[in-house]
Amino acid sequence: MHSRRTVFLGLTISVPEPGPLLEKIPVLAAALPTASPAAIAISFGTAAVIVGLKKLRPHWPGMLIAVALAAFLTWKLGLGVTTIGSKFGGIPNTLPAPSLPVLSAGKILDVLPAALSFTLLGAIESLLSAVVADGMTGRRHRSNCELVAQGAANIGSALFGGFCVTGTIARTATNVRSGAHGPVSGMLHALFILIFMAVAAPLAAYIPLAALAGVLAVVSYNMIEKPAIAVLVRSGWGEAAVLAATFFLTIFRDLTEAIVVGFALGSVLFIHRMSKATAIETHTPFVGEDVADSTQAGQYDEALAANPELVVYRITGAFFFGAAASIASVLDRIQDTHKALIVDFAAVPFLDSTGANVMEGLAHKAGRRRVMLFVSGANTDVRRSLLTHGVRPPAVHFAATIDDALTQYRETN
Repeated sequence: MHSRRTVFLGLTISVPEPGPLLEKIPVLAAALPTASPAAIAISFGTAAVIVGLKKLRPHWPGMLIAVALAAFLTWKLGLGVTTIGSKFGGIPNTLPAPSLPVLSAGKILDVLPAALSFTLLGAIESLLSAVVADGMTGRRHRSNCELVAQGAANIGSALFGGFCVTGTIARTATNVRSGAHGPVSGMLHALFILIFMAVAAPLAAYIPLAALAGVLAVVSYNMIEKPAIAVLVRSGWGEAAVLAATFFLTIFRDLTEAIVVGFALGSVLFIHRMSKATAIETHTPFVGEDVADSTQAGQYDEALAANPELVVYRITGAFFFGAAASIASVLDRIQDTHKALIVDFAAVPFLDSTGANVMEGLAHKAGRRRVMLFVSGANTDVRRSLLTHGVRPPAVHFAATIDDALTQYRETN
């Protein structure tokens, strides 16, 4: 049996390394005497250079500089660490000629179950990565565009002998933490890889895997949204339970299983809270009294709708994770010509942490565009949830009704 090394500490492991954490720890502990001082120095040194440049020179490409410096020192000092060249035999500098496989009905039926599994898992992971990127950049991804583009890219990759791929959280977070804010960075990433493959493939063979491990360690730490975790813990026992279950299942079991369980617990929590939010009135006639439309709340106001400076959105129903994406896509359509945005919560009985995060992102976006944001009609529980998630003055102004919000706006302008 061939031994292999874990790249961060340079451990030599002669047995298959288990996947689950509790089974992995004893194997790594037994291999600690084989740790490589050079690999440890490169791993921690790469991480230190990245963190140092982030503080001293935040606009410099710290990760690229750290990896290039580690590769130069590995070559210059002749360090005996695993590199891309020694592990994988280097990087080819040409692409194979495109070709189509031999297709038949029998072969298609044979690979169809696996193809469907890969498609579903790839779609889930890509959309999860897109959601993480949204939280880090404040942008909003387009799910259909993401999946269609991924399918087209995988078809093109297969023509050149490549394997199907998906968006991953680690690479996406690395890209965002390096300063990316849009899809152009992904295009440039692909272009740079093509240039490196065609021109600098021999040089990439000197990159130590320990340096890449240091980069991933920094990215993994930066991916931990510590303020968001603190907010969720303060939000209540329900959010804390969903967070803990997802967190520990991800570590000790599997990411896919953690997502499924977390989604199920979130659904149960939503049903429980909606049952608590439902009020039953007694001694009320089944047929209400007929009243004029002009006396009802939420009627159409022609003058208000025609005002180019104001936008009023009325949300009806529970603002929870299942409806957050569709509501967020509407709220994101704030034009620079608008001076005020009023979001009416009078008909919202319940707001969960996902909905509150949408409003927090909206408040930041409105602040950057110098748009006044008003929240009207929020009940006590909804308002408390918004305040817990940082949606508070002066970024947002609370009002009892839309008319009160309009009065506040006119008084400040």
